[in-house]
Amino acid sequence: VITYFCNPSVTVTMLSNYIGPEGRVLHRSKRDWMWRQFFLSEEYMGNNYQYVGKLRSDKDRGDGTTRYVLSGEGAGTIFRIDEKSGDLHATQRLDREEKASYTLQAQAFNKNTGLPLEPATEFIVKIHDINDNEPKFTKDVYTASVPEMSDVGTFVIEVNATDADDASYGNSARLVYSILQGQPYFSVEPETGIVRIALSNMDREVRKDYQVVIQAKDMAGQMGGLSGTTMVNVTLTDVNDSPPRFAYSSYHLSTYESAEIGFTVGRIKANDGDEGQNAEMKYRIVEGDGKDSLDIITDEVTQEGIIVVRKQLDYESRRVYTIKVEVTNTHTDPNFLHLGPFSDTATVKVTAKDVDEPPVFSRPQFVIEVNEDTPKGSIIGTVTAWDPDENNNQHTDPERLFHIDSKNGSITTLKSLDREVSKWHNISVLASEINNPRQRSRVPVLIKVLDVNDNAPEFAMSYDTFVCENVKAGQIIQTISAIDTDEPLIGHKFVFSLSTSNPNFTIFDNEDNTAKILTRRSGFNRQEVSAYYLPVVISDNDYPIQSSTSTLTIRVCSCDSTGSMRSCSVDALLLSAGLSTGALVAILLCIVILLMIVVLFSALRRQRRKEPLIISKEDVRDNVVSYNDEGGGEEDTQAFDIGTLRHPEVMDSNKLRRDIIPEMLFPYHRPSPMNECSDVRDFISSRLQENDTDPSAPPYDSLATYAYEGNGSVAESLSSLESSVMEGDHEYDYLSTWGPQFKKLADMYIGKDTCTSGLTN
Repeated sequence: VITYFCNPSVTVTMLSNYIGPEGRVLHRSKRDWMWRQFFLSEEYMGNNYQYVGKLRSDKDRGDGTTRYVLSGEGAGTIFRIDEKSGDLHATQRLDREEKASYTLQAQAFNKNTGLPLEPATEFIVKIHDINDNEPKFTKDVYTASVPEMSDVGTFVIEVNATDADDASYGNSARLVYSILQGQPYFSVEPETGIVRIALSNMDREVRKDYQVVIQAKDMAGQMGGLSGTTMVNVTLTDVNDSPPRFAYSSYHLSTYESAEIGFTVGRIKANDGDEGQNAEMKYRIVEGDGKDSLDIITDEVTQEGIIVVRKQLDYESRRVYTIKVEVTNTHTDPNFLHLGPFSDTATVKVTAKDVDEPPVFSRPQFVIEVNEDTPKGSIIGTVTAWDPDENNNQHTDPERLFHIDSKNGSITTLKSLDREVSKWHNISVLASEINNPRQRSRVPVLIKVLDVNDNAPEFAMSYDTFVCENVKAGQIIQTISAIDTDEPLIGHKFVFSLSTSNPNFTIFDNEDNTAKILTRRSGFNRQEVSAYYLPVVISDNDYPIQSSTSTLTIRVCSCDSTGSMRSCSVDALLLSAGLSTGALVAILLCIVILLMIVVLFSALRRQRRKEPLIISKEDVRDNVVSYNDEGGGEEDTQAFDIGTLRHPEVMDSNKLRRDIIPEMLFPYHRPSPMNECSDVRDFISSRLQENDTDPSAPPYDSLATYAYEGNGSVAESLSSLESSVMEGDHEYDYLSTWGPQFKKLADMYIGKDTCTSGLTN
């Protein structure tokens, strides 16, 4: 009997039979498969050997004579047994994913005799699994496709991941799928890994390709589990959900009236966002006055409509042929008919150009070429020619543009020529003999008018341009081109620009005689502005350079998510808001009436101006009083009240009104001619001293002026300032001694000695 000491320390004894209480031998079913197993953890990271278990024989008496021997898978290399104690160890780190179990045999021998103590016993060492392997998908990148506009839940693809860990032990290999990238467009089932559509109405014309990242995580998705990812490239396949639409509502083409039947006039094409069979279209003419002369053929390769001549055009009978063209899809999907109609119409106008067959010249060098800006009266040459188109030679220059000299046959111009009006002029020249006028003949003359750059380029057609309210900045809304009636030698080269900077739109010159109109901002509101007018300057490259400004009308329209126009009418927008046209007219009428009442009230207020306070001509505020007092001598420049100066008590009473402290004094040192003036000098000196010593006087940067009249005049002072303080008449008899010039003064005044002085503060 071998006893197994399993890890952890469980001892089980295997008996082949057992004798019961009654002495009867009882047989027991073997349970070796259950107890003869050792369990060992994989990826052991310890420094010592990993202990597996202990083997011990019942015949081992513990005296050291028993030797244990191990054989089988990994014996001696992976597993080692202690010969004395029977302890079993694993010497290497084991990986369950490489080998999950090992079958070994153990036997006990007697060291002395070398004989086995009992038969060999087999047992199994099983490796316990740990979560050391992350899930791995069968493919690094999956590719799938699904029709656009599919319903939510539509199957896309199934991804599959595997885990090398033990699926029967714990949750190490239990995987849960989740989506890391691709929401909200796709979803994945956690248990199966099936990817499905999660968003309805996915439009291929908006976005075609998607990248979806799927994650598989073990441990049932719990925290701490290992994970792996894969990428699924999903492509939306096309369905016929985009109806064909013409880029313009009208097209303008032109051809010569001499074009043969079947000649291609031009091509038009409708835009269809679908591809392949879903984008196939056919064109047909539905109405128009030119449906008998024109036809349209569908190009199966380019999906264009080819306008061809069906019947000879006639410039003289009709110059413009109009047809209405309809385009429809050849294959429609009944599931998407509600997105239609899957047809569109456009008007095509074909202009027939006149063909004037040049006459046949008698000699090739007799071709008269004249610039269209040639002044009238210029001689342009003499030629002879005949015109096969001319049936009646009696029409000799009906427009009276030319004159022929009857003597030498030279042709001169009578008016300025315009090539854009007529490139060729056919005139008939009549020659007759002088002696016999009945002998005459006619010859046609062809005059070719050469081009001069005298016309500015303009729009090639009348553009019907609109901008969506939900437009983004930088989006192209119109491609424009230009035409020029001039014909430069090196071909047309137009330059497009805006006359002024525009905050809403800009222009990009393609440098191929076309330009793109782009938006500069996002979002427009047709209720605020229903249309914008964009002035576009178009210049040519000929000499002299000609340019013109053409205005492009841009309507603001309501569009769907694909950019297709729904409505451009502002009335429709207002009606949708609940206002009828009659209600709008009534509101506007009320506003006009209110404005008129306000203007009338303001006019009445202006007429009720207050009367001026001053209405009398005698009001003092309308009068200016001027005083002019003459001084008393030749050196006097100002007049002073000498009486005030002679009464200092008056100045003392107004002492508080002094407001000037002189910074500098300029006294006059001239001696007074009269002793009576000494009091004036004393007064001035005292005033100065008071101002200098008064602390309450104004600051010294104030200016005080003192003036004193001198005695420079022989007649001394003639001032009448003293008349107010002196009594009696003045005697001026002595003035007669001064000379005849003072005689008049002596008669006018009563003479008296006077002394004056002046002071100015």
